[in-house]
Amino acid sequence: MPSELRRLLQKVKDGEVSVDDAAEAMKMKPFEDIGYAKVDLHRKARQGASEVIYGEGKTAEQIAGIVSAMQQAGQGDVIITRLSRDKAQLVSGVVDLQYFDVARLGIVGSMPEPDGCGKVLVATGGTSDMPVAEEAALTAEMLGNEVVRAYDVGVAGIHRTFAHMDDIMEANVIIVVAGMEGALASIIGGMAECPVIAVPTSVGYGASFGGVAALLSMLNSCASGVSVVNIDNGFGAGFLASRINHMGKVGE
Repeated sequence: MPSELRRLLQKVKDGEVSVDDAAEAMKMKPFEDIGYAKVDLHRKARQGASEVIYGEGKTAEQIAGIVSAMQQAGQGDVIITRLSRDKAQLVSGVVDLQYFDVARLGIVGSMPEPDGCGKVLVATGGTSDMPVAEEAALTAEMLGNEVVRAYDVGVAGIHRTFAHMDDIMEANVIIVVAGMEGALASIIGGMAECPVIAVPTSVGYGASFGGVAALLSMLNSCASGVSVVNIDNGFGAGFLASRINHMGKVGE
């Protein structure tokens, strides 16, 4: 059961909220139709995290309008992915926005204290993979996870990977972000005892085919326990890592 709904029911049990007030909160309209978007207001109650705004393809005015609708419904912490600096400047004139340039990610609200079961390690093959890695890391942090970063530890200098063995062994979930041939996911997947989420990136020369080569390498990994998300999908990896890292919290 999602934590928001559980907290509401616990308040009813403890006498802090009346049955009528709880029923009113639960039957609140599930979405807000603002013309160009139907903002999901029950996402946090259903899944434990508010709707995330995909900024690419939306105007700054549309993004600000969606954020405002979420805030009016009591969802104060919002993640905006694929947000350009120009749009971020315009949105920040309407709402209080913190912008992360490398990740092209905006955050409305504040980072929560980590409440996951362990650490999420985010590792990259190279420095060029950092934009996708930072999208993953910031998403995981915004969802309440302690994140450790290990950047530029690719297989071209595998001693750099081995220098982070303590981080690999201590992690509860690992996100591996790599382009080119994507081999780092198999290397770390073969050493780690925790789930590994592989993120292929579009980094590489012509035959990398915009990340398809890395994607296929990761899908064909012989290391057990490696799952793969879409090319450049740092957000998806960060969200999944958070789900895994909070599994022990379900029912608390």
